[in-house]
Amino acid sequence: MKLSAPIPQLKRKAKLLSRRERIPLHTALDRIAAGEGFKAWSLLAAKVPKTIPLPVGELYARLSPGDLILVGARPGQGKTLMSLKLAIEAIKFGNHGVFFTLEYTERDVLDRFRVLGVDWTLFRDRFVLDASDAISADYIVDALRTASRGTLVVIDYLQLLDQKRETPALVAQVRKLKSFAEEQGLILLFISQIDRSYDPAMKPCPDISDVRLPNPLDLSLFNKTCFLQSGDVCFQVAT
Repeated sequence: MKLSAPIPQLKRKAKLLSRRERIPLHTALDRIAAGEGFKAWSLLAAKVPKTIPLPVGELYARLSPGDLILVGARPGQGKTLMSLKLAIEAIKFGNHGVFFTLEYTERDVLDRFRVLGVDWTLFRDRFVLDASDAISADYIVDALRTASRGTLVVIDYLQLLDQKRETPALVAQVRKLKSFAEEQGLILLFISQIDRSYDPAMKPCPDISDVRLPNPLDLSLFNKTCFLQSGDVCFQVAT
């Protein structure tokens, strides 16, 4: 059920109601919840996905082989840089990193390493950068058939996978990649666009409801999500 306003705004409404009508705050919260279709505030709060601020450096430890992670943010919020940091972190732990991009050239991505102050040539034997125009689920599966368990794969970006008429529907491609990641023990990160309607003044961090979907996709295929806004990283495990 979609709420009429973000949780912080509903709480503020409850506080105003409590003061105006001189009723206990818990009673006011329950009344606000009733207006949203819930019998009590506790039931409303339990239904709302919870995101937690998380430093990027701690994020890698929360990822596991077989994960399908959606990394979303508006332009300029650091999606690509964070994804590269995670690939570097995987390499530090003895794994491999792979970056497939339909958005950038190879030079663009290597420039991001310079922004991070990282000399990518130090681990070039454990990092693969692929900027082919042919990138799709089939292409990625073929390229990673011999990839070792724990390899962290970045796909840049989700909404471009089915840009060509000859490629399968987006949902079919993501399902194929999910099965492949689980079988191969890979960690797949999909960089994603966020809809322009997202307003940070209304919600401090985007969530799954803000993902831009020009074509149908079952977002429950992603078992973890990570959204960025104004330096905050909001991480969530699907329940």
